[in-house]
Amino acid sequence: MSTAATAYALDAAPPAGSSVEIVTGLHWVRQPLPMSLDHINVWLLHDDRKFAIVDTGIDSRTSRKIWQRILRECVPDLTVDKIVATHLHPDHVGLAGWLCKSLDAPLWMTRSEYLLCRVLCNDTGQAAPDEALRFYHAAGMDAQSLEHYRQTFGRFGKLVSPLPQNYRRIRHGDTMQLGPFDWEVVVGRGHSPEHACLYSEEIDTLISGDQILPTISSIVAVWPTEPDANPLLSWLDSCRFLQHRFADTTLVLPSHGLPFRGIARRMHELIVHHEQKLAALADYCAQPQRAVDVFSLLFKAEIDDGNLVMAIGETVAHFNYLCNAGILQRDTDAQGVHWYQHRQTIGKTTISC
Repeated sequence: MSTAATAYALDAAPPAGSSVEIVTGLHWVRQPLPMSLDHINVWLLHDDRKFAIVDTGIDSRTSRKIWQRILRECVPDLTVDKIVATHLHPDHVGLAGWLCKSLDAPLWMTRSEYLLCRVLCNDTGQAAPDEALRFYHAAGMDAQSLEHYRQTFGRFGKLVSPLPQNYRRIRHGDTMQLGPFDWEVVVGRGHSPEHACLYSEEIDTLISGDQILPTISSIVAVWPTEPDANPLLSWLDSCRFLQHRFADTTLVLPSHGLPFRGIARRMHELIVHHEQKLAALADYCAQPQRAVDVFSLLFKAEIDDGNLVMAIGETVAHFNYLCNAGILQRDTDAQGVHWYQHRQTIGKTTISC
């Protein structure tokens, strides 16, 4: 979902596969991604003895070659002592296992992100579970799209090199040294269960991962593993927390887009954006609607089999939020499809989900 642009602190990104030093000891590297969101920003931090890496890119031949070259250029005589993954998504953790093994370095993550990543990787090679097929059928996915989902199930693990069998746990409020600076772990939720942002007071800089992006709202979705989850509530709570936690002078280093300043303004934009979508969706449900019926309210992009799963996940996240708030109710028809309607339209005798 697009939102208003934010003023950037830097004018341009380094070319894909190259690095630029933002401040002494902090390097910005762009890894390419083979999708519409065509890059991820990853970060190298060093002092005169050791390096740390924050986020990695997906596991691909191109990404591995870039890392091999960057490490030869930047880390020829230094030890890499930490590989940090902000969260579990493949563009962030995809090469963590390979880097840990290649560099004999430990992986640092929050517990929920590490464990869920291990679970999702185990889906690769397995058949799509009946629970997942029922979830997408309930959202209104047709038979052709369900078959496409069945055939492509398990892609997550194909983009992630095998994770280490152990890791170092980080928690909200922890402090860790990365390069020359101390960094506080600041956890956000909603986009993923326990997303670790990293804040250095010494240089007033926040490595924000996907929790704060300058021009788009991160995906906030419900997945078949927890169909009644309410991640949008967690997301909005985190936005409000971050809005007041940092000053507008703080330099934000996002995973996608350019570094910027103005966290409070950006959080306000994101909160208002989702509140407007929620209000529009509630009004539209004067008549019963399925998830697949309301895409035009939430997305500017055309929805096809390539992005249908994410679109359903985000739509159900909005529906679940409104159901939990008592604004919508969900009914299930004889075919197992969920229909959502505004409670004021149908009276108080119905049962909310």
